[in-house]
Amino acid sequence: MNKTRQLSFRLVRGTVAILIALLVAMVLVFISVEGDSIADKFSATAGALRNLLIAPLFDEGAGFNLKRLTDILAAMIPTIFTGLSVCVMFSANEFNLGGEGSAMLGAFSAAMGAIYIPFAGLASFSVGLATGLHILLCLLIAAVSCALMMLIPAVLKAKLQVSEMVCSLMLNYVVMYVIKYLMNTHLADKSKGLIQSFAFQPTAQIPQLVDNGSKLSWGFVIALGFVGITALFMYRSRWGYAIRMLGFNKDFVKYAGIRSGSMIVLSQLVGGLLAGLGGGIIMLGRYTTFSWGALPGYGWTGITIAILAGNNPIFVPFAAFFMAYLNKGCDLMATYAGVPSQLIDILQALIFLFFAAEQFLSRYRQKLVVRSAQKGLSAGGGKEARADA
Repeated sequence: MNKTRQLSFRLVRGTVAILIALLVAMVLVFISVEGDSIADKFSATAGALRNLLIAPLFDEGAGFNLKRLTDILAAMIPTIFTGLSVCVMFSANEFNLGGEGSAMLGAFSAAMGAIYIPFAGLASFSVGLATGLHILLCLLIAAVSCALMMLIPAVLKAKLQVSEMVCSLMLNYVVMYVIKYLMNTHLADKSKGLIQSFAFQPTAQIPQLVDNGSKLSWGFVIALGFVGITALFMYRSRWGYAIRMLGFNKDFVKYAGIRSGSMIVLSQLVGGLLAGLGGGIIMLGRYTTFSWGALPGYGWTGITIAILAGNNPIFVPFAAFFMAYLNKGCDLMATYAGVPSQLIDILQALIFLFFAAEQFLSRYRQKLVVRSAQKGLSAGGGKEARADA
C-alpha cells in the first residue's frame, strides 16, 4: 500500500473513531441533561452539543470569538511538547509514560531557576539581554533535569530489560511527591495562605504573544519551532532513522550493526527533554509562582495526541488543537449546560481505544491493500506488454 493510500486510511480511521466518540458523548450528554420530557432533553442536548462543537470559537449571535481561540492556542503549548515526546519514544516502540512526571519536573525546575538564579545585576545593564538569558537558562535546566530523569527507565530497559512502562509510571508519582515534600518543608512562601513558591523574577517570565488575558505566550512559537526540529530529527537524521527502525524491527537494527541499547536510551532522553521543555515553558509563560500540588495531566493528553498524530511530529499541532478544542468545549458545556466536565476524559479514552485497536477498520485496510496490489499488477502488465511489442 503506497503512502497516499496509507494516509487516506489513517484519515478515515481517525475520522470514524472521533465520530464514534462524539456519538457516545451525545448519548452521555442526553442522559446527563435535565428535562421534564424527551423533547426538553433533546433540546438541552442540542444546546450542550453546540457548546461542545461550535461555542469554543463562535458566540451565539456575536460571531467569531478571538479570545477563545487564543485560549485554545495557549492550552496547546504543553501538550504539543508532550505529544512530541511521546511520538519520539513510541516510534522506538518504547512505551514510556513518564511525560506526566517530566512536565511537572520541568515546570518545577524552571520555577526554581526563575526564583533563585540571580539576574538583578545584568538586568540593570540590559533588560532584554537579562530576560533572554534567564529564560534560556531556566528552560535548559528544565530540559536537562527531565532528560536525566528519563535515564532511569531508559538504562534499566537497555541493561536489565526492566519494563519502561511500569518504571516510568511509578516515577511520575515519585517526582510528584518529592516536589510536594520540598514545597511543604523548604521552598514555600510562608507568608501566603496557599502552598506556593516565592514569585518569579521578571527576567524569567516569557512575554505574552497576545495581551488579552489568554496567557498565550511566545512559548507557542517555540513549540511550533520544536515541531519542525523534531520532524527533522526523526526523518532527516541517522539517529531518527535508527529510532524508527528500532520501532519497526528490533532484529533488523541488531543485524544492521546499530546499537539498540543506545537508541533506547536516546529516544527516552529526547522524550524527557521535550516534555521538560513543555513544562518549563508553560510555567514561565502562564504563572508567576509555582503551586502545583498534583500531576498536571499534560503527559496523558500527550499520549492521545501522539496516537492521533500517528507518531508523526508534523501532525502533532493539529491533534493538540483538536484536544484543546474539545477541552474548551467541555468546559463550556459544564458552565452553561450543567454537563460534567469529566466528559473530556471519556472522549479521550474512547479515541484512544479505537486508535489502539489494531483490528478497527481492518477490512477496509485490507481492501485498500488489495486494490493497491491490483493496480500495481495491472501497471506492471502494461509495461511488459509494451516491452514485448
